Amino acid sequence: MDKSHDKVWNSCLAIIKDIVEWQHFKTWFEPIKPVALKDKILTIQVPSQFFYEYLEEHYVNLLAKTLKRELGKEARLEYRIMVDSGNEKNKPLTMDVTGHGFKTYSNNEMDFPLVIHNPVKNPFVIPGLKKMQIDSQLNPIYTFESFVEGDCNRVARRAGKTVAEKPGATSFNPLVIYGGVGLGKTHLAQAVGNEVKRLHPNKVVLYVSSEKFINQFQDHSRNNAINDFIHFYQLIDVLIIDDVQFFNRAEKSQDALFAIFNHLHQSGKQLILSSDKPPKDLEGVQERLLSRFRWGLSADLQTPDYETRIDILEKKMRNDGLEMPREVVKYIAYNIQSNIRELEGALISLLAQSSLNKREIDLDLAKKVLRNFVKTSSKEITIETIQKMVCEYYDVSYEKLLQKTRKREIVQARQITMYLAKIFTKNSLKTIGEHFGGRDHTTVIHSCQTVKDLMDTDNLFRESVIELQQKVQLAAM
Repeated sequence: MDKSHDKVWNSCLAIIKDIVEWQHFKTWFEPIKPVALKDKILTIQVPSQFFYEYLEEHYVNLLAKTLKRELGKEARLEYRIMVDSGNEKNKPLTMDVTGHGFKTYSNNEMDFPLVIHNPVKNPFVIPGLKKMQIDSQLNPIYTFESFVEGDCNRVARRAGKTVAEKPGATSFNPLVIYGGVGLGKTHLAQAVGNEVKRLHPNKVVLYVSSEKFINQFQDHSRNNAINDFIHFYQLIDVLIIDDVQFFNRAEKSQDALFAIFNHLHQSGKQLILSSDKPPKDLEGVQERLLSRFRWGLSADLQTPDYETRIDILEKKMRNDGLEMPREVVKYIAYNIQSNIRELEGALISLLAQSSLNKREIDLDLAKKVLRNFVKTSSKEITIETIQKMVCEYYDVSYEKLLQKTRKREIVQARQITMYLAKIFTKNSLKTIGEHFGGRDHTTVIHSCQTVKDLMDTDNLFRESVIELQQKVQLAAM
């Protein structure tokens, strides 16, 4: 009984798999598809001309031996090269190569077509790396553990975790992360890449800025090596491109990106893109690219809220082994609201000044050092101001706020007021309690803890408290 082309090729792969390195097998043999077997001529389909040329240069001997083992000495190999990946409606266009007109490789066992070409050229030349090893260009400090989750980034972070667990196998392909300057786009995108490397060590991951991508393309264009450039990027399993908005000034680079995007997406590889705007608002980028950016998930990073800013500062301090008074942390988080980069920059400046001046960090030093970072409040927030805001928000009279009552709405309003007074004023717990009918500091502590607990379990309550926080912040401007 004649063997089928699938059976013959699978038998060849079983042998090849034990001979070549795993990553090389994955890169150069897994994408091959057997399409026909006739008169001991096996036809295999390869993704590109470059792919065919690389096989012929580096693996022709191995292919010949394994195929002759399956089909005998008369075995031959033909290639079907995809020249157009096609689309949903049309089948891919292909070109058959039979080997006529090429030099042949000969020894005692076989005659096989051989074309001598240079091996794949890696745009990321790293001294000491082998030709087919690709440095990921990732910064190892950018991880999910160091990325603080909050309401401002929860969707994007969790989508990134999902992608890292199953790259290329979710509906989040591409994953587009967008947001303003300093909100953590690069951190999150690289965190996905680092997590993929941890969970899937055989995946080839590459991070590249749009600027570097464009410069590489221009270099290859000048050297008439655009195909080498495109084929290199088509080898990647997880491709991360930062700041894609800068492609608006590089029309020809967009053409290359389009070819790379199509190949990777159709091959089940993962793409992660970052931008300062959602895809629909990107100007100067080809519509065919924008439509593909919209295939997956677009997740935004927003300005972190007050609680998240405190969490970011505290995590930074823990990671660096630093200590700082709580009131100073709250002061920085309260006054710097623009982005995470400025938040961390202010912390570093404060620490530097403390070290250089050999002075303990306190609120006075923080105010002095951060004068160049923040716009200081024009008004001092008082307990009375906060009480008035909460009373107006909940439509409760000031007198009722001070009464000894167990009515839930009154008790809750009073607890929130105490919580906000502790955050936004410099008053002691004892002083705050005295402003609520002479209550002591233990009541204030209990109220603040109750508010925190409710914010963790009751989303509506949490939203109300956050809205009041924002109102107090605006009143201080």
